[in-house]
Amino acid sequence: MTLPEPPGALLGATALLERAVGYTLGSLSLVTAEALGCSTPCAQWELRVLLGHMGDSFAALCAVAEDGRIDPETHDAESATGAAETVRRRASRALGAWAQLDTPALLSVAGSPLPMSVAASAGAIEAAVHGWDVAQACGHELPVPPRLAEELLHVVPVLITDADRPVRFAQPVSVPRGAGPSDRLVAFTGRRPGWNRA
Repeated sequence: MTLPEPPGALLGATALLERAVGYTLGSLSLVTAEALGCSTPCAQWELRVLLGHMGDSFAALCAVAEDGRIDPETHDAESATGAAETVRRRASRALGAWAQLDTPALLSVAGSPLPMSVAASAGAIEAAVHGWDVAQACGHELPVPPRLAEELLHVVPVLITDADRPVRFAQPVSVPRGAGPSDRLVAFTGRRPGWNRA
């Protein structure tokens, strides 16, 4: 039996997704043609590969909102200046689709029901963390905004478990006592804060 979502769960998760995507759009503005071959905090991924993954993820997130199913589009090879624009376009389309949802719904994943609010929260985590990855790859320090990072820190222990490591996420990285919320968030997902300075 699937329990109904708490009132406002979808609205809150959609707002979280919107803020995470807004942060990521700022990171995407840093991308240049020269940066596409740069390494990223995602092991063995150049920036152009990360952008392809992000574009596919936003396409899948859009399909979830529009059709209630996961149906990622195949990433097309883009010109050097077009890759970031493709991600921006797909992110904007995904946000529009989620903004039109006004009632809780269930997503079917491998035959099992999943609340749409969980999918939105997972999308918010991915958007924010990869936005941080993009900024780092471009040589910029652009921390996840503190309030957004704090809210995501409440969600990540539920959505990222030991079963996700080390395939989808690396092991958590230790951070000093008193580390800010952005550093704690990316460290939990297996990234080293200050990666581009190392």
